This record gives sequence, C-alpha cells and structure tokens, in this order.
Amino acid sequence: MVSKKNDIASIRVEYDMGRLTEAEAATDALAQFRKWFDEAVEKKVMEPNAMTLSTVSADGRPSSRIVLLKHFDDVSFGFFTNYESKKGEELRINPNAALLFFWPELQRQVRVVGRVEKMPEALSDTYFQSRPKGSQLGAVASPQSREIEGRWVLEAQLAKLESEYKDTTPVPRPSHWGGYFLIPDLLEFWQGRASRLHDRLVYNRQATGWKITRVAP
Repeated sequence: MVSKKNDIASIRVEYDMGRLTEAEAATDALAQFRKWFDEAVEKKVMEPNAMTLSTVSADGRPSSRIVLLKHFDDVSFGFFTNYESKKGEELRINPNAALLFFWPELQRQVRVVGRVEKMPEALSDTYFQSRPKGSQLGAVASPQSREIEGRWVLEAQLAKLESEYKDTTPVPRPSHWGGYFLIPDLLEFWQGRASRLHDRLVYNRQATGWKITRVAP
C-alpha cells in the first residue's frame, strides 16, 4: 500500500499559462518551433535543447533517451552521438525516429517525427573540434552502449588519452562518432490548458507545405 506522502495519484498541476490557436500559429512547422524554442531560451527553461530521442530495434522494441539538439534550421533537427551505440545501430536498421521536447516552465511540449540521415563528415568534424577537450576525449574513450567490467575501464582509457593528447595536441574526431539530421514530416505542438482541455496542433508535411489540424487532448 502506497503511503499518502508518496501517493502518485494525488499529484496535480494546473495548466493555465497560455494557449495555442490556429490564428496565432505559424503556417510553417519549423517556424513555429523556432518561435517556441526562442521563447524557451528567453524564459531560461532548464536545458531547452534537451530532447527525448526514440528509436526502434530490429525486433520492434522502442528505446528512448535524452540527447541534445545541436543544430536547427528550416529543414532539419541535428544531434551528435556514437554511431556504434544502441541508438546508432537502431537508426542504421530503421531510420525512422521521434523527438520530444518538454518545457514544463512554459507548460509546453513538442513532438517531432521523421527520418534521419548522417551529417556530412565535414560538419561532424567542425562540431567535434568546437567541443571542450574533455568532451572530445570522453567521446573517444567510451565504447558507448557496450558492456564494460567497471568504471575503471573508462578512467584508464581517459588517462591514456589525456597523456597522448596533452597540451595543445588536437584530438581527431573518431570515425564512430558524428551527427545526424532528422528531417521531420510531422510536428505536434502541445500547450497546457485548464481542465485538461489542452491545445494540440499537428502539422503534417504536404507536397505544397504544412497542413495544420487540431486534435483533441
């Protein structure tokens, strides 16, 4: 029996901070995302570029994890990871993926669905060299998603790399690490409203642009 102190069912949050109407929404899905993202940054939302990335394995089992948005333009969303990780392997087998942004400070979330493709190597190189050296070395040291005997394996590999790339010696981007673009064909914008009658506007990509529909909460 769950004690009252930890009664999950009793947790309640009122949603009354905003609205999302068809008249106010941008006609282009990526323009609407940029508007909301800029507002999340201005309102100092904690890590506004944090997003849940969902992929699917060869046997149909979904996996989700938090990654960081590091590129955004009028066409795609970009992020970086280890190509040999679990998500990298799943994206190789099935390039369909979904992103979810949740900004509780604004009572908003955005779903993004589309297909991924690898970034050109030059873009991955440029971003890798912009990272702090510690992050560069960490990307080289970690066999992401693979089983290891203990944390000491990572620490030993990092110490070795720190010795090898000491001072100003540049760290080359490993071939197993780089970026992906997610090119969306669907975005859903969710704004919390009173009485759980939330606003949900869905943008579906059409040959002539984006079709906007409202769906029930």
